Amino acid sequence: MPARRITMRKIKEVLRLKLEAKLSHAQIAAALGMSKGVVTKYIGLAVIAGLDWSAIQDQDEATLERQLLAVPQKPPTFVQPDYGRMHQ
Repeated sequence: MPARRITMRKIKEVLRLKLEAKLSHAQIAAALGMSKGVVTKYIGLAVIAGLDWSAIQDQDEATLERQLLAVPQKPPTFVQPDYGRMHQ
């Protein structure tokens, strides 16, 4: 059975409790009824995205979701072989 999805409102509350109220991950998890791992995941995503509370508090949920859950575009790691040299 898949886990229930966490709403962006709850994720925003996680970030508020961490960045503004300075609560620990365990305190946030207990207050919101989720695991410490989930709290750590979303705080880590916010750190990677370079977000702080002043940037987050006025954003709507759709914008926050795009910033937190955006998949970074990686350049292709496959290099085309030199077919001319291989054919010699």
